[in-house]
Amino acid sequence: MTFPGSRAPRLRVVAIGDADSFVKWAAHLVDQVDGISRHLLLVQTPLVVSDAQRDAAVAGTRFAEHPASISRIAFNDIVAWLAKDAPDVVVLAGRAPFVRLLGREIDRLTRRPVVVSGVPGMSIPALRGALEYRRHCDLMVVHSHREVTAYSRLGRALGVTVPIALATLPFATPTRTTESGTDLVFAAQALVPADPAERRRIAEILRLAAVADPSRRVVVKLRSRPGEVEAHQERDGYTELLESAPGNLVFSYAPMAEALASAEGLVTVSSTAAVEAMAAGVPVIALDEFGIRPDLLNHVFDHSGLLGSADDVVSRRFRHPDARWAAANYFHDSRDSRWWDEVRRLVAQRRRGALPARIVTAPRGGALHAAWHRRMVLGEADRTLSGRVAGVLVTPVITALTALRRRRHAVSVPDAIAADFALAPSPLAEPVRRRSAASASIR
Repeated sequence: MTFPGSRAPRLRVVAIGDADSFVKWAAHLVDQVDGISRHLLLVQTPLVVSDAQRDAAVAGTRFAEHPASISRIAFNDIVAWLAKDAPDVVVLAGRAPFVRLLGREIDRLTRRPVVVSGVPGMSIPALRGALEYRRHCDLMVVHSHREVTAYSRLGRALGVTVPIALATLPFATPTRTTESGTDLVFAAQALVPADPAERRRIAEILRLAAVADPSRRVVVKLRSRPGEVEAHQERDGYTELLESAPGNLVFSYAPMAEALASAEGLVTVSSTAAVEAMAAGVPVIALDEFGIRPDLLNHVFDHSGLLGSADDVVSRRFRHPDARWAAANYFHDSRDSRWWDEVRRLVAQRRRGALPARIVTAPRGGALHAAWHRRMVLGEADRTLSGRVAGVLVTPVITALTALRRRRHAVSVPDAIAADFALAPSPLAEPVRRRSAASASIR
């Protein structure tokens, strides 16, 4: 009971993540909310952030100011930690199989929190796996009116009912306070493009831009140093492709906000860094050298006014977004972002016993499939015999089935563009087994 003149207790919010982009998203999303108690748990998986990646991910948030609010934890200790801490809200911040695996752990709690999840950046087209693996969450957060529509339509098509809420993308907050810089900043992506020839072409474009004006830098912004891992496994890395680059072409591992502080403009194929740049007042080129394709995830930039060619990059012809496109894509009125209001409503419902638990159902394939799923997320951190056996027996089967589904459900570019969502498997192909048997799904 709250007595007159007294304050209601602060809601306790715990974000749980592992990979760099998800940790950054969760830290900044939770940091948007005032008047709460917050903590960030980093789960030991093959994708878990290094200390340097952690620091870059939380830079500019209250987590950076209070390092004690961040803890590293083994997967087997999560249930005990949550049972003792008893948070009101848990934000699950990881790739889709990570979210489902953590959902099973939350199902073991006597006092169940409200479970929130989402994807850590632009998510057009809305992908089937991104929604299906989060169907047990009480709320899924997306970041534009367009994404709300796309995921709602996808849910109806799949028969999957997940409440969708709109939040301002945590990196879309205006920040530019200085005059324009002089750097051309390229936001590299691990899987986009995936074709080696296209990645070599991008490297050549960046080299040409550096040669065109030796007085100004070309900065290739990378998310992981040698030996570190990202949410996705990079192929044909730019450090190797640009070994013989001019002296004014440099690599940066700094937080994106720091790189943008000295930027004249940003170049990318489809990185969410474009939104962060626009919010900072930095103009952008969304490189359309290879067209608009599902596997490039660049359909979102159609009609944005940001698409540009290799010549535009070399000549540094950056541009700002079309106003109508911006309003529908990540730069909506802040008053439309009601995700936290929805979270508070769900917390009140759960306290009254009026919010049923959304339980993660047993997988098809039973215990062996569940063991494989755990092994794929945790890698060598899963020390169970069942996990090791499942990794050996099930991985070849899953690899074959994934390839078969991708061939059977191949969609044309016009269909993907028309719908803004995809019923087919993710167009981004990534090995099922990577390094220490990390997760196989894309989002």
